[in-house]
Amino acid sequence: MKVLKRNQLIVLVVSLMLITAGYLNFTTNQENIQTSTIADRDDESIGDAQLVSTIPNENEENMVENLLSEEASSNETESKNMVVENETPTSSVVDNEESNNESESEDYYFTTSKLERNTMYSELLETYQEMYNNTNSSSDQKSEALSKINEINNKKNAIMIAENLILAKGFEDAVIFANEGSISVIIKTDELKDEQVAQVQNIVSRELNTGADTIHISNKY
Repeated sequence: MKVLKRNQLIVLVVSLMLITAGYLNFTTNQENIQTSTIADRDDESIGDAQLVSTIPNENEENMVENLLSEEASSNETESKNMVVENETPTSSVVDNEESNNESESEDYYFTTSKLERNTMYSELLETYQEMYNNTNSSSDQKSEALSKINEINNKKNAIMIAENLILAKGFEDAVIFANEGSISVIIKTDELKDEQVAQVQNIVSRELNTGADTIHISNKY
């Protein structure tokens, strides 16, 4: 009787253990199924969200394309306007450039004319100075050379004084060429009045000690 009870007790304990193990296994399987279902749902939700966010709206695409097209057209128009403005000078700029070129041309004439004249006088002085210093030159040659040196220096000084006096009369510039028996006076002005011609003639005649009939006055502007 005791053996029977003991066997029954053992069977009962084993049964309880099997039941408990089965229950635990079932519970674990349910949790795994729920977890897997939730994960699958999360993955699907995330995938849907990513799919929605990465597909642009057709209206938005059109708006972006229109904005980019308008911006490109505006930039191209501005670039063309800048090129036209840079390449097409205004009439006032052209007029100013032409006026400056003419003024520079006139200034160049008076500057170079004086430079060439003074260079000629310097070369003559150098030639007569060498003749005077040459030991082989006779006394007459030295006397003539000295006379020419004084004559050239006096003429240079007279021309410089006359030109300065002419400028003092309000003229922009003047150049004088003194040749044998003829003196040319060119004055930088657009017009010479009779009284101005008379003033210039008196200055040149007095300073260069020459007659009025040898003086030729003209204007250049």
